[in-house]
Amino acid sequence: MQHQALLDTMVLTEKGACFELLEGDSQTRLLLSLSPSKHGIVRITIDEFQPIKARYRVPDVLSGEPQCEQLRVEKQTKDSVTFSWSFGRYQLRVWHSPFRLEILCEQEVMVTFNSKDKLWFERLQHRPSELQDERKSSLWKETFKQFVDIKANGPSSIGADLCLHGFRHVYGLPQHADNLQLRDTRDGEPYRLYNLDVFAYPLYSRLGLYGSVPLMVAHKPDRTLGVFWLNASETFINIQYSPSDHQDDETPPVKRRRADPQTDVHWLSESGMIDCMVLLGPSPQQLFAQYAQLTGYQALPPLFALGYHQCRWNYIDEADVKSVDAGFDRHSIPYDVIWLDIEHTDGKRYFTWDPVHFPEPAKLQQHLEKKNRKLVIISDPHIKVDPSWSLYCEARDRGHFVKDREGQIFKGSCWPGESSYLDFSSSATRAWYSRCFGLDKYKGSTPSLFVWNDMNEPSVFSGPELTMPKDAVHCGDWEHRDLHNLYGFYQHMATVEGLITRSGGLERPFVLSRSFFAGSQRLGAVWTGDNVANWEYLKISVPMVLSLSLAGIAFCGADVGGFIQDPEPELLVRWYQAAALQPFFRGHSANVTNRREPWLFGDEVTAAIRTVIQQRYSLLPYWYTLFHQAHTSALPPLRPLWVEFPEEESTFSVDSHYMLGGALLACPVTEPGIQEIKVLLPGSDEIWYDIHSALVYKGGRTLSLPVTLDTVPVFQRGGSVVCRSVGSCSCTAELRQLPLSVTVALNSQGTADGELYLDDGHSFRYRDRKAFCLRRFSMLSGRLLCRPASEEGTFDCNTVIQSVTILGVKSKPSAVIVHASGAKDISAAFQYMETCCKLTVNSVNLRVAMDWEIQI
Repeated sequence: MQHQALLDTMVLTEKGACFELLEGDSQTRLLLSLSPSKHGIVRITIDEFQPIKARYRVPDVLSGEPQCEQLRVEKQTKDSVTFSWSFGRYQLRVWHSPFRLEILCEQEVMVTFNSKDKLWFERLQHRPSELQDERKSSLWKETFKQFVDIKANGPSSIGADLCLHGFRHVYGLPQHADNLQLRDTRDGEPYRLYNLDVFAYPLYSRLGLYGSVPLMVAHKPDRTLGVFWLNASETFINIQYSPSDHQDDETPPVKRRRADPQTDVHWLSESGMIDCMVLLGPSPQQLFAQYAQLTGYQALPPLFALGYHQCRWNYIDEADVKSVDAGFDRHSIPYDVIWLDIEHTDGKRYFTWDPVHFPEPAKLQQHLEKKNRKLVIISDPHIKVDPSWSLYCEARDRGHFVKDREGQIFKGSCWPGESSYLDFSSSATRAWYSRCFGLDKYKGSTPSLFVWNDMNEPSVFSGPELTMPKDAVHCGDWEHRDLHNLYGFYQHMATVEGLITRSGGLERPFVLSRSFFAGSQRLGAVWTGDNVANWEYLKISVPMVLSLSLAGIAFCGADVGGFIQDPEPELLVRWYQAAALQPFFRGHSANVTNRREPWLFGDEVTAAIRTVIQQRYSLLPYWYTLFHQAHTSALPPLRPLWVEFPEEESTFSVDSHYMLGGALLACPVTEPGIQEIKVLLPGSDEIWYDIHSALVYKGGRTLSLPVTLDTVPVFQRGGSVVCRSVGSCSCTAELRQLPLSVTVALNSQGTADGELYLDDGHSFRYRDRKAFCLRRFSMLSGRLLCRPASEEGTFDCNTVIQSVTILGVKSKPSAVIVHASGAKDISAAFQYMETCCKLTVNSVNLRVAMDWEIQI
């Protein structure tokens, strides 16, 4: 389609500028709106000029409309009009014919919208009385296997292309089982965003999985840029890098240098309208903040949710649950949550309990709660068709189910057999579902019960591609095709609101969802679905969680050991090691696999897993601080190396190791029988310390490191401070009573700094009453200071620092003096290891919440 921008139709509004676009052949008119925001975002929307009815606009995903800037005309000719806003650093230029939209920074074009004339917009139509033309008939009525899809208003696809100038690395678009850097698609399938239940999903595939985030992140040494395509229908994305790798091999070096890199991206969605937001960065940190200002910040999880979770399909009965719980204590392995899959219910009726196997669920939860542990149960979106079940009847009679195209309640098959599906796109249905979690309604539940939303793509065993037909009908007469990728997001939202309502708005919820969309980060956690117990799935879990992290969904992980099949002991240990360095940490296995509790593989494996989980718990003060950062500044806890080292091109394709916050570099071992591993330590001016040996390495090199089954290569970056808990615990509640150790890693200037965040670990008091404690540790000129990092914060905690370790101290100090406010200076005992320049000061017993300093 060839479009022109009719420049004489321009109107400047309080939200930006509007133009009419004209497609020459069909004389179709479209309405283009341009809205720049204060935070470095340009929003481009295109809709029909006069549609026969409203097209679907994605609601509820944006947590707030971007604050718009007013545009001013900088230059106008017969061919183009150029706008600027704010201080004039950025500009927008609209070209008349062919229509192009350029986004410029300091007069340089960064992004061209419609650079290859791929703007595509199929208008909604009234259904003709007869469809005799076979070609036209197939556009309105599609057949796939035994399924027939009838489009209420005919084909309604939309699409557009963008050229990203100067970029040759793009990321994002989860969820795919693929490398972190997105691949050129010209020789194969496009990336697909269409939420589906894919059991044992194929690896290195561009097909859609359980969730979709239509955010693409592009990076080059001097800029990070994002494209957010807000559309919830089936979407395809084609990517072309230029010059391509293939061209690079044949192009003479002189010409190769002259060919400026660019990435062309083509989006195509089945329905809806074009709503495309370009996030201008320029730093990775600014880009994360821009995206969070649009779709929301990561929810701050309760502390227990960052501990270890033990799950299986299925723990058989209450005795089985108590036995597994006791097993963790018997083997001195900490854990916080045990999970129940679908078999805990009465005949797969959610919000019920099997009367034989789980006759006293409240007592079971109280048994766990006495040890400060929690129970999670599954709650899927399908409801068993059972006229004798009051919950089904209530949902049916109140109109809470999705309908088929004939207006009858849609029926499909899932775990209970014939099922109907709750219409979570309806706010009334969501409110009804939320109330189902009330302690008075959900018999046998207690405040220590939390929830897992599964099968919410939605999974329909009898449907096309095991999902709901696209011509099913939701509240407001929207077809399922319009909002398919939102379905799980809406169930997740309703469940979270149910748990918040249950506590009267006092307690933070925990809800894990398999399906997700942009904005799911503000609801809770997701995972990578039904993976397989082999080394390739362990390896792919790292780029999969990094991709989710880049797209705002920071609380993510993969099932430890693989959901399907039985892992060999070496694989299981390596998987625990890798997963302990990911945000969501859960062991899970299918009902056809062998039992997989950590103590079932012999003493050596039990000891290795115990060590890994204990190390995870000792690092939780650091993890919790990272989640505070994600919640307030949108920095994900897991970061590709290039996020911390944006100018180092050697990091741009690395997805086997990553940064855990700004301080730790993690390199999990994901191959069998490995005796040596290669680790890229970025930054030629950086210093890296092995956290186990305290050996020091210069950055800007690839290190070959010998490894054994016990080795998990993790390095602390010079210039950082990391806090850990000291001592053993059985769960996170006990962890809060333990003292802390502080590890200061000096950089080449002899300085370091870091933060520690503390609150009660479970309530919203940190938000509503500023009941938190945020402290900063700074090392400069041989003095380590502990001071408040925020003027706010009223949480008075008794947590003490037991010891301080400083890495990179070049010579043995003559004395170490501890000065705490309101107390006399104390000369502290210390140990100095000359071989690794490590100074340890023990038994300092300084309160975290108090100002103090240590002078070397």
